[in-house]
Amino acid sequence: MPTPVNESNRPAKHSVAYSILDLAIVSQGATVKQTLNNSLALAQAAEAAHYTRYWLAEHHNSDNIGSNAPPLLIGYVAENTTIIRVGSGGIMLPNHSPLIVAEQFGTLAQLYPGRIDLGVGRAAGTDSPTARAIRSDYMQAAQAFPQEIGRIQTYFSPTNNQAAVRAPVAEGTEVPLYILGSSTDSAHLAAKLGLPYAFASHFASTHLHQALRIYRDEFQPSAALSQPYTIVALNAYVADTDEEAQRQFTSVIRMFVGMLTGQTREPMQPPTAMTEELQEMWHHPAVYQMLKYSFVGSKQTVKQQLQGFLAETQADELITASSMYALEDRLKSTRLFGELMTELNEGR
Repeated sequence: MPTPVNESNRPAKHSVAYSILDLAIVSQGATVKQTLNNSLALAQAAEAAHYTRYWLAEHHNSDNIGSNAPPLLIGYVAENTTIIRVGSGGIMLPNHSPLIVAEQFGTLAQLYPGRIDLGVGRAAGTDSPTARAIRSDYMQAAQAFPQEIGRIQTYFSPTNNQAAVRAPVAEGTEVPLYILGSSTDSAHLAAKLGLPYAFASHFASTHLHQALRIYRDEFQPSAALSQPYTIVALNAYVADTDEEAQRQFTSVIRMFVGMLTGQTREPMQPPTAMTEELQEMWHHPAVYQMLKYSFVGSKQTVKQQLQGFLAETQADELITASSMYALEDRLKSTRLFGELMTELNEGR
């Protein structure tokens, strides 16, 4: 039996929930420990600003990403926060045994009941050699993604208590499952399973609207969810002025250009003034396609931009994946984004 989503955590129909997806990006000059401590500070700021959830991504073999072991970081964050939901965005399931995932998240749910989310994805979160080093049968595991989700649901079920293979710590913990994706394949699967769907439009914009349409059209109610629930990822850089927000965004432009040109994924560089050259980089077709859903500006500017985006997507929830060089800038952006979302939800 699928694990139910806690309906009390869903916003009212007229409201849009807002959350954070964190990759724990390592900035130039920072240690990994400092970066992970910054992630905790971010989660605490999100909780203070009434964000719904704080998720950690899974990536491997990259100098500029500190989120390699989400279950450990989830425990660290949950222990040092009070009410915000904490989870994975996501566990890259082909890298893991479903039994181990159920045991890990069941343990977290025992320690922090009613606060743990399990978002799962089909990708590796790394390059091919690293994926094979993590799990030699990675490709077969990726093809078995739907079946692996079913196994996790079985391990979470209280009715599995007589099975030969069990995860006793997970049974009955009711950890909600979320399907993550960046293509239409994940939309079909989430709809078929009747699970919430999170689309990675913070870096993969191409299929967003098609995927949302497929998910809603094909959605089959389940024990977990009675109606479709969509989480749409975006990048939000909110500052006192448009110019300051654009300055902060230059670090991200250079990071994505580096990824596309095959350069080493080095720590995030400090921001600079938004020059004509950087503007051209931002609007290069390949870069722009990845960063299309980036909302950069003052609170009023981003608020106006989001009104159209929300009308287009009809998202139930927005999740921001907004990596910044300086912690103080990200904390301020987090607060300002929370304020503008509150204003939008109140019709102001």
